[in-house]
Amino acid sequence: MQLPFDGAISTYFNNDAPDAIRDAIRRADKDDILEADYPHPERMKRKHYAREMAALQIELVKLQAWAKEAGARVAIVFEGRDAAGKGGTIKRFRENINPRGARVVALSKPSDTEATQWYFQRYIDHLPAGGEIVCFDRSWYNRGVVEKVFGFCSDKQRAHFFAQVTDFEKMLVEEGIHLFKFWLNVGRAEQLRRFLAREKDPLKQWKLSWIDVEGLKKWQEYTDAISETLSRTHTDHAPWTVIRSDDKRRARLAAIRHTLGRIDYARRNENALGAVDGLICGGPDIWPGSANA
Repeated sequence: MQLPFDGAISTYFNNDAPDAIRDAIRRADKDDILEADYPHPERMKRKHYAREMAALQIELVKLQAWAKEAGARVAIVFEGRDAAGKGGTIKRFRENINPRGARVVALSKPSDTEATQWYFQRYIDHLPAGGEIVCFDRSWYNRGVVEKVFGFCSDKQRAHFFAQVTDFEKMLVEEGIHLFKFWLNVGRAEQLRRFLAREKDPLKQWKLSWIDVEGLKKWQEYTDAISETLSRTHTDHAPWTVIRSDDKRRARLAAIRHTLGRIDYARRNENALGAVDGLICGGPDIWPGSANA
C-alpha cells in the first residue's frame, strides 16, 4: 500500500523520534494511556462512555431547540495540536442536532484577496446568526501558533494579532454571542501513535498534511507558541478551557459538559449533565506545557 508522503511519518518514528516516545508506543496496548502524568491510567470503557454520551446528546438537542426559540448565538472555537481530537469532538457535538442550525467552519489558507484584508475579516462572515451553533475547526488562532511555528506571518503581524484579539472577542461577547474556546492538548507519544494509525488507514489518510509531517519535528516550537498564546489571550470575558485529550472519550464528554453547563437553556437536566472531570478539563494551568517536550 502506498503511504502518504512516501511514509514520512513511519520514517520519523523509526529514525528521528525520541527513544522514550518510540519505546512508549511500542510497549503500549490499545487502551493504554502513553503520558505518564495523565491522571487516568487507561481509556474510559466504551460502555460507560456510550451511556454518558447518550445522555449528553439529548441535552444538546435541548440546547439547539432553546437557541432556535431564543435566537441565541453560540460560537465554539476548537484549537489544539494536530491529531488532538478536534474533528471527532466536533462530530459528537453535531451528530444528533439539526444541521440547518449547526455549522462547522474549517477555513483553508487565505486567498490572495483575503491576505490583503484585516486579519479577522474572513472569520466575521462565519459567525453565528440567531438560533445557530457554529463550531470553528481551527480559527483566528492560527496566527498565534501555526503561522508562528512555520513562519507564515511576521513577528510584527503576530504582535498586531495579539494587540487586537482580546478586544475582538470582547466585542463578540458584548454583542451577545456565547463564545467558547477549547484548547485540546495531546501528548507527544499519543500524537505520533495517532499519526501512524492514520498513515496506515486508507479512510483516514486524507487527514494528514505536509504541516503534520513537518510539525512532528517542531514539538518544542509548538509548545512555546501555545504557551504564549494561552497566556496572552486567556481573559475573563473569553477564557480558554484546556482539555487533555489523550483519552478521546473523556475529552469529548468534557467539552460537551463544559458547554452545556455554562448556558442556561430550557429543560436542562442537571443529572444528565453530570460533573466535568476537573483532572483533564480546566484553565491554562492544567496545560502540561514543556513538561512533555
